[in-house]
Amino acid sequence: MNFHRYFATERPPVETCIVGTGGFGRSFLAQGLRVPMMRARVAVDREADIAAASLKAVGIAPRRIHICRSAAEAKAAYEAGDFIAADDLALVLDLPIEVVVEATGHPEAGARHSRLAIEAGRHLALVSKEVDSVIGPVLAHLAAERGRVATPVDGDQPSLLIGLITWAQTLGLEIIAAGKSSEYDFTFDAASGLVTSNGRTLAAPGFRDAWALGERPVADIVAARAAAAAALPQRAVPDLCELLVVANATGFTPDRPDLHAPIARIPEVPTVLSLAEEGGLLAGERRLDVFHCLRAPDEASFAGGVFVLVRCTDADSWAMLAEKGHPVSRSGRTAMIYIPRHLLGVEAATSVLEAALRGASSGGLAPRPHLDLVARATRDLAAGSVLEMGGHHHTIEGTQAELVPGAPLEEDTPAPFYLAANCRLARPVARGQAITFGDIEVPEGSELLALRRRQDALFFGAPAPAPARVAEAV
Repeated sequence: MNFHRYFATERPPVETCIVGTGGFGRSFLAQGLRVPMMRARVAVDREADIAAASLKAVGIAPRRIHICRSAAEAKAAYEAGDFIAADDLALVLDLPIEVVVEATGHPEAGARHSRLAIEAGRHLALVSKEVDSVIGPVLAHLAAERGRVATPVDGDQPSLLIGLITWAQTLGLEIIAAGKSSEYDFTFDAASGLVTSNGRTLAAPGFRDAWALGERPVADIVAARAAAAAALPQRAVPDLCELLVVANATGFTPDRPDLHAPIARIPEVPTVLSLAEEGGLLAGERRLDVFHCLRAPDEASFAGGVFVLVRCTDADSWAMLAEKGHPVSRSGRTAMIYIPRHLLGVEAATSVLEAALRGASSGGLAPRPHLDLVARATRDLAAGSVLEMGGHHHTIEGTQAELVPGAPLEEDTPAPFYLAANCRLARPVARGQAITFGDIEVPEGSELLALRRRQDALFFGAPAPAPARVAEAV
C-alpha cells in the first residue's frame, strides 16, 4: 500500500490534542513537529507545567509555549499559532481539534477524557489500554453514533497486531495464533552464565542446557527455561491487557487465562506456539499469546513486535520462503510472519490520519467485549485495603492478572482489573480468589463504571444494575 496515495489530501493538517505527556505522549509531540499532514500544538496533563515541560523538551521555544488556565487563554494562544499547555481537556475542546489522543494510562481520568472528546464530536485515539480493556467497545459505539471514530493507535502492539491479523486474513492465510513479544528480552551470556531482563542480571546456568530447542519436546524445554529464570517476572499485566484489546477486535482468544508466555528464541516461535498435536503448546487455533524473546547479547531483539503464525498450506511455497529466512516450525506446517517493532508516538500519526482523513479506525470493525482482564489475589487481602495501581506496568500489589470471558457486572462476577484499580475492598478476599464486583467500593461518580454499565447494557442486554457500593474517592 502506498501511504502517500492512501492519505492524499489537499486540506490543512489534522489538528490534535495529546492528553498525557509521559513517554508515549512526549514521543507523539516530538514526531508531531515532523509529520507533514498533522499538527500537535495542544498538550494536556494533570498539571499544565508538566505539559509545558514536555513541549519544551521536544524543542519548542519557551516563548511559544502558553500555560493556559482558561478556554479564552487557550483560544488566544491557538490563534497566535503557538503551543498550548493545560491541565484539563475541557479547557481546549472549543479549539478546532479533530483528534484527541488519550495517553494518560489512568483508567478513571481516561474514561472522562474519552467521554468529553466523543461528546465534543472529536475522534478519539485511545492509547490508554487500561481504559480500552474496560470500556473500549462502548467508546467505539458511542463515537460511531456521532459519525466519529474511537481507535487504538499504531505505535502500540494492539493496533499493529490487529493490522497484521487482518492483512493475513485478507491474503487468505490460515492463522493458527497471533501475539507479541513481551516488553523485555531475556538476554543470556553463555560465557558468564548470566541472564539479564528489565535491568536485572542474575546467574542462570540452566540456560546453557536449555539454549537450543533441537528435537526435544517443546513442553520440556519451555519448563526448563522458566525454571532457570524463576527469579525474573514471566507475566506482565500490560501483555494481557493489550491482547484483550486484540481479542475484542478480532474474536481471537487465549489458550489459558494467564497465557503460556514461553521464553523462546525468535526462530523457535512457530514451533513452540504451534498446535499440541504438532508438538507445540496450543490446544486450538486462533489463539493469542506472548513470548519472551531469548537471545544472545549480540543477537537482534524482537523489540516488542507482533506476529502471526500461519498454516503452511503449500509445502513448496513455504520451503522456498524458509530458504529465504522466514521462520518455519520444525514440522514444516507452521510459519511465523512478524513485525519486529512498535515505535510508540513516533508512528501513532498513521492512526490519527486514518481517523481524521478517512473516518476509519485502525482497530476492529465492530469491537465487542469478548474478554475481561481480571485480578486474582496472590495473598490474603484485608477488607478496607486499597487496590492501589502503581509502577511502570500499572500493577496492583497482591494480585495477578488473568483473561476470562467477558460478562456484565454482577455481585459475584470478577471485576475488570482497571475498574478495581484504586478501589477499596469492602470485604476480605482470600488468596487464590478472583476479586469480584461485589468485593470493591467504587468511588462515587466513577465515569469508568457508568460507561461500563452502558457497555454491559449494549452488548449483554444487562438491565440497569442496582447502585454500586460506593465510597469517597481514595
